[in-house]
Amino acid sequence: MSRVLIVGAGLTGSLCACLLRREMANKVKIVVWDKSRGAGGRMSTSRSPSNAACTADLGAQYISATPFYAQIHQSFYEELLAHSILKPLVAPVEGMIMKEDLRDFVTPKGVSSIVKHYLRESAGAEVLFEHHVTRVCQKGAGWEVHRQGGEAETFDAVVLTMPVPQILQLQGDMRSLIDESQRRKLEAVSYSSRYALGLFYEAGARIDVPWAAKYIAGNPCIRFISIDDKKRSLDSPDCGPSVVVHTGVPFGVRHLEGTREEVEPLILGELQKVLPGLPQPISIKFQKWRYSQVTAAVPDCPGQMTLCSSPLLVCGGDGFMHSNFDGCVESALKVTEVLKSSL
Repeated sequence: MSRVLIVGAGLTGSLCACLLRREMANKVKIVVWDKSRGAGGRMSTSRSPSNAACTADLGAQYISATPFYAQIHQSFYEELLAHSILKPLVAPVEGMIMKEDLRDFVTPKGVSSIVKHYLRESAGAEVLFEHHVTRVCQKGAGWEVHRQGGEAETFDAVVLTMPVPQILQLQGDMRSLIDESQRRKLEAVSYSSRYALGLFYEAGARIDVPWAAKYIAGNPCIRFISIDDKKRSLDSPDCGPSVVVHTGVPFGVRHLEGTREEVEPLILGELQKVLPGLPQPISIKFQKWRYSQVTAAVPDCPGQMTLCSSPLLVCGGDGFMHSNFDGCVESALKVTEVLKSSL
């Protein structure tokens, strides 16, 4: 059996693992490494330290399906709806650009539940967190992959699904593997940057606004606010509300190298102006998204890039497609096609 390493437990990586399990179960041994402490990547859900049932989505807020992708990815949407991982977005979102042909969905258990579903479906895969890949070196007919603070391991094929700048930062044989044309394409990929806060409140706290989420226009700092439990149409007497705040990209870029101590008070100050009288949270989760959304993908959106065909080293993720659910699904499908034809 070929030993395949998937680097990154976000949507693309988890779906790759799931598809490999379903389509090549007898041919591959799947290993997933992620540098974080849990699954999700930019589809991350945070939990209140005082009540794990109280959650807040700090990354992707909801999923929008165009008629084109609703049709070609119908099986993926149907599966997630059947498992109650997705449900239609019915709560009011103020300032949202309404398009009649778009279908919007939320995740009752948090957006990371999509990623966790696909990891569960890749049963038998070895999923390891706090595994930060630093070097990839060709060794005979395979790859020797090094990680921070751990021993190197060898694999027959490697799939890289982290943001493109992190792929370019890898040491070892990566510099010689990427040809000049590929390097130009990879270096042209760009991302927006922003901050997110998750504010958790005690049970019984009230946040009286007529919307579940709102796009904020004209604010120098804040672009989006969600009353996250309300957005997902949850109502639990044991759980306090949670509020998610996303900054605009200009603020994110301007303060990108700032510390939490510098940046968090600025966001909270603006939040009090937008929502005066907001109660005091019992805890706050602070998140810097250096690589938030893809603003320029690899040209022609191929879904994947094969850096070496033997042994196989392939890259995928939204940087090779576009920055939403369907872009990641499409990339996972393209990467899986390459693996199936090569292993």
